Amino acid sequence: MLHSAAVTAGFRQTAPPLAARTRAEAASPAAPILLSPPHLTGQELPQLQAMFEAGWLAPAGPFPRAFEDAIAAAIGLPHVLATASGTAALHLGYRLLGVAPGDEVWTTTLTFAATIAPAVELGATPRFFDVDPATGLLDLDLLRDELAAAARRGRLPRVVVPVDLYGSPVDIAALREICDPWGVPILSDSAEALGSRIDGRHAGFGAKLIALSFNGNKIVTAGGGGALAGEDARLIEQARRLANHAREDAAHYEHAQTGYAYGLSSALAAIGLAQIATLAARVAARRAVFARYRAALADLPGLSFLAEPRGAIANRWLTVIRLCPRAGAPGRELLRRRLAAAGIETRPVFKPLHLQPAFRHAPQAGGAQAAMLFEEGLCLPSGSALTREEQARVIEAIRAAFARG
Repeated sequence: MLHSAAVTAGFRQTAPPLAARTRAEAASPAAPILLSPPHLTGQELPQLQAMFEAGWLAPAGPFPRAFEDAIAAAIGLPHVLATASGTAALHLGYRLLGVAPGDEVWTTTLTFAATIAPAVELGATPRFFDVDPATGLLDLDLLRDELAAAARRGRLPRVVVPVDLYGSPVDIAALREICDPWGVPILSDSAEALGSRIDGRHAGFGAKLIALSFNGNKIVTAGGGGALAGEDARLIEQARRLANHAREDAAHYEHAQTGYAYGLSSALAAIGLAQIATLAARVAARRAVFARYRAALADLPGLSFLAEPRGAIANRWLTVIRLCPRAGAPGRELLRRRLAAAGIETRPVFKPLHLQPAFRHAPQAGGAQAAMLFEEGLCLPSGSALTREEQARVIEAIRAAFARG
């Protein structure tokens, strides 16, 4: 029961209504099309029933360990800790790599705030880097130059954090060629990239540690949860202890340091087990969604797609288009509003962190390309259960918006 791989076709969670719907959206006769809703397999209830029958609810016992084994098999890394969230995994990773007050942590500016927030909570100063405009991924040439300059100043970062944006994997081998000579470790934020591969290896492979997410909108969801993975058994065991309040091996409660309640519950682990068995099919489904969008929209003026990195097979967690009004496309916000009026949820590309009020004083290296992607980028509905009919409705609405000008 723990490793059931059965999939019930067409079994889907009924989507909740969009938050803060506009009057136009509320008046739409068709059901809303969401950006990336949960996609249930039909095996979640049997897994949960097995969990209840076994008497496990806490973040301990056979279900979290079985989920960890399944994650390890999926990503090709031997050591995995299932955590309460992807943010918890990042927090543990930062702590294990020694991030402390006064340190700098370098990452891309084009990401969600959770990438850097745990490092800030540990007292580090973030430094945000611009991106490759074709892929939206960390600009490795810029990073190389800045690392050399930092070494001359005697001020290297504690850790570099690449982000596999919207499922496109960063070339970790190339990044290691830049970071290894300076002794700077890599913590890969692969929260969006489960199932993505580059040069035959899973996203993040080769980093010191990899953080994953099983949030409700991810390609595999437990309704929450995350994981920290790596090749170093010692690091993952240290993370496991920290995630359990840093309890020492004793009959009583003994603590040599403080820790956290970061373990994944058995209930979420059971759901995750049902979900992860379908990973390959879900990657194929999202890649097919992307291919249909590209085939149907590539002729529109001023519309382009974020590129897949060379050597990569991205999971295409979200399909991202760019809209250039100078070339004849409607503006990103105009198109977003028109699609919302048709009951179609979209979302702008992440607002760069160097433009966020919370990080107004953080240093940065570049940022113009990321800012442009924010102004021009729009994420389209990309769920693995998106039907052809629903996608046709999205495509029709986009083409209609272009026709209106």
